[in-house]
Amino acid sequence: MQETKKKIKEDTSPVVERFLRYKLVIQGRSPKTVEEYRLDLHTFFVYQIALREGISPKSEEFNQITIESVNNRFIQDITTLDILEFLVYMANDRGNSTASRARKLSAIKTFFKYMVATERILERNPAADIETPKRKNALPKYLTENESIRLLTAVLDDKESKYKERDFCIITLFLNCGMRLSELVGISLSDIDRDLRSLRVVGKGNKERIVYLNDACRDAIRKYLNCRGENQTDIKDPNALFLSRLGRRLSNKTVQWMVYKYLELAGLEYKHFSTHKLRHTAATLMYQEGGVDVLALKEILGHSQLSTTQIYTHIGDKKLEEAIAKNPLANINSGNIRSAKKEEEE
Repeated sequence: MQETKKKIKEDTSPVVERFLRYKLVIQGRSPKTVEEYRLDLHTFFVYQIALREGISPKSEEFNQITIESVNNRFIQDITTLDILEFLVYMANDRGNSTASRARKLSAIKTFFKYMVATERILERNPAADIETPKRKNALPKYLTENESIRLLTAVLDDKESKYKERDFCIITLFLNCGMRLSELVGISLSDIDRDLRSLRVVGKGNKERIVYLNDACRDAIRKYLNCRGENQTDIKDPNALFLSRLGRRLSNKTVQWMVYKYLELAGLEYKHFSTHKLRHTAATLMYQEGGVDVLALKEILGHSQLSTTQIYTHIGDKKLEEAIAKNPLANINSGNIRSAKKEEEE
């Protein structure tokens, strides 16, 4: 996978590079977002070249296509129909999900918008009127309060771990603050308020926000800081809050592996959870059990759009069950209907 990304990064066109630099430097998009643009646009332009040269996407020749030839003239000749055919190809031949196709279309729309408004080599955006594939509005998966406690208990009961305080602190922050994985591993000691009232995180699009800490978070951070660095002889990233066994800033993969490990120890592996599901857990518990206002929840989670937060306002199964039970007809059955009719006849 890394070799493929390296190959794509080396195979580029001046036009695409100008767009990527604009997103990174002028608009301040994160390197991760810019890399996603690169991958999606590379796939799109490879397909467009194949389309023009009559190369089958199933052939070996297709995999050898480079996008160095993509220039202003090439882009001017791309039509709305070309973009639609690409989306059909991604769905039928590549088996891309609705969400994946929606992301690719977003990258294409953004690129052509840049070519119209910034470089001004196009008069109109050929992707502008293409409808975004509708995503399935699946309810977020989350742990219940009791399951969350089971997960935390599994960390405390792990007698073999040298990093119990660190791992307990990480999961506590996930479950209480609803941080993204990248936000959590990016926390530095200098980001934390001296009184442990709050800390600073960098979210999507390099947007900073303040995350306030409750008693559970403060207690977990204090206990971790008291032993942070005990198992390291050489700390290479001294400002990083969470350190690996090598004294470096903890990586995303290490945190993911740690969460999977404790989910299994807690007997919750069947839920197929990820670190992002712990973010869902924090949001859902705050809204359903804690009565947190949806606007406050939006700020806590760092969402730019309220519509993103509203997925957490779904009603829990227990409340639905209680609502059905309150129906005036809930106690009407064939037996008491017949009894009532018999009494009337008598």
